[in-house]
Amino acid sequence: MKHKPVAAAAALLLFPLSACGGSASAGDGSVVTVTVGYQSKTINTVTAGTLLRSLGYFEKDLNALHDGHTYKVDWQDYATGAPITAQMTAGKIDIGSMGDFPLLINAARGKQLGKPTRLVSITGYNLRGGLNTVVTAPDSTLTSLTDLKGKKVSTSIGSAADGTLVRALQEAGIDPDKGIEKLNQQPAVGASALVAGSVDALSQFVAWPGLLTYQGKAKALYDGAQLNHPTFHGVTARQDFAEQRPAVLEAFLKAQSEATDYLNAHPVAAAEKVAKATELPAEVVYLYNGAHGIATFDPAIKPQLVAALKEDVSVLKAAKLTGDVDVDSFVDDQYAKKALGADYATRLAAKPAAAASEVWPKGSTGAAGSAGSEKTLAFKSPAEALSYVARHRNGIRAAYVPDATTGTLWFADKAVWVTDGEELLPFVAPATAKAYIAAHGGARVITYADALEQAS
Repeated sequence: MKHKPVAAAAALLLFPLSACGGSASAGDGSVVTVTVGYQSKTINTVTAGTLLRSLGYFEKDLNALHDGHTYKVDWQDYATGAPITAQMTAGKIDIGSMGDFPLLINAARGKQLGKPTRLVSITGYNLRGGLNTVVTAPDSTLTSLTDLKGKKVSTSIGSAADGTLVRALQEAGIDPDKGIEKLNQQPAVGASALVAGSVDALSQFVAWPGLLTYQGKAKALYDGAQLNHPTFHGVTARQDFAEQRPAVLEAFLKAQSEATDYLNAHPVAAAEKVAKATELPAEVVYLYNGAHGIATFDPAIKPQLVAALKEDVSVLKAAKLTGDVDVDSFVDDQYAKKALGADYATRLAAKPAAAASEVWPKGSTGAAGSAGSEKTLAFKSPAEALSYVARHRNGIRAAYVPDATTGTLWFADKAVWVTDGEELLPFVAPATAKAYIAAHGGARVITYADALEQAS
């Protein structure tokens, strides 16, 4: 992840008018630099960041404006949303993407500093909250959130993952301020702390929980979808930029829509592109961004997400990170509506795809040069997926199954498996499996090897 403060400063010297369209003479026309802040490793923002950049759609749509300007895009990669907000309120970033809680801080800081911003589209979302997960070490004896009382937990305060942790602890009857020892750490630092054993659990957003679990460095303790509270990532733009360069913002949103269509039509190829750019395993990217992944991608600003954003304000206020936030004035879908036309209403009404089990077979070289098939196989049930895996044990790149109660997709070999008569049921976390067993006499937890044997 590369910041470019020197380049940004140089750009400001060359183009002193403003970051959103500072121009310098360039022959017959002028050069306009558009600065986009994104988070390459926060992979639910890829349609406004990593994937969009790799596809070149924004540059293409800018060139199609034919308004006498020559456009250049300065892509700036950050680890979290906080520095993007800082750069936006300083007038150095025009468009940024980040999670729901950072978006609220973005709105609050912008208003406070007289540099208002606007939420103009959505990238990836999960209506139940499955984008955030609490994980523990693979050999941890912790099995539920109540076990976290008095323990050290790493999270990034002010992030969506922290919001999930706060709400989940409150539901478990634990004071999120006094009941645990919370460490405010960047995701990579928290991941290292968990691996080193200096914290008992890690609450983080994509793709950290899936990555650590895939690597065998963590296991799920709590599935954020248990909250049944929407989580999402979105695109924010400076209000002055939007007003001064509406055609540029609309070009961005059109390009984002095109990248979304590409991801939905070519989910494996998209995962490979993102993996190549981020050095994340494609199997982890696909867990979140795949055809039946944890995230749904759609630029339309759905009412359920706006309602969730309003409820999130109280969590940030309690943490003294913001005061009141006028969400209604922050949300501004006029530019997306103009960019997408009649398609906006269609997207607004669209519903997430039903959860399904998938297997990614090994095969010919994939789009990014890695050894994988460019197509996955979908199955009607987890048992059918396991049956296929059992028959092709050496030919499987990854297998994914949805939690039997929340629908959150997880790696089949990392799930908690329950047998209930002839049924095989996967769960992301021990607590959800335990809850199912308590309500279904005769159901019991079995190992993944036993689940494969039963499926075969």
